[in-house]
Amino acid sequence: MSTDESSWIPEHETTAGTKLLQKARKSPLVPIGMMGFVVVAAYGLYRLKGRGNMKMSVHLIHTRVAAQACLVGAVTLGAVYSMYKDHFLKQK
Repeated sequence: MSTDESSWIPEHETTAGTKLLQKARKSPLVPIGMMGFVVVAAYGLYRLKGRGNMKMSVHLIHTRVAAQACLVGAVTLGAVYSMYKDHFLKQK
């Protein structure tokens, strides 16, 4: 792994928050996907009482699949953007 001298932080000064901020700077779509995951999961929990006659297990499975779709979609968009940046913009 190559290290960038301008972004070096001593080991004892790194926290989970600073690590998350560093990752967010490198690939901003991953935190967006994580936020989408949290929003969909919270909405699923909110709608838990109003699910009608649907079984709870089916409701939870639908909520989980929707939340995972948000996260996987954001990671996929990030990968496509990274490939575009690496291959098409460097050719010009």
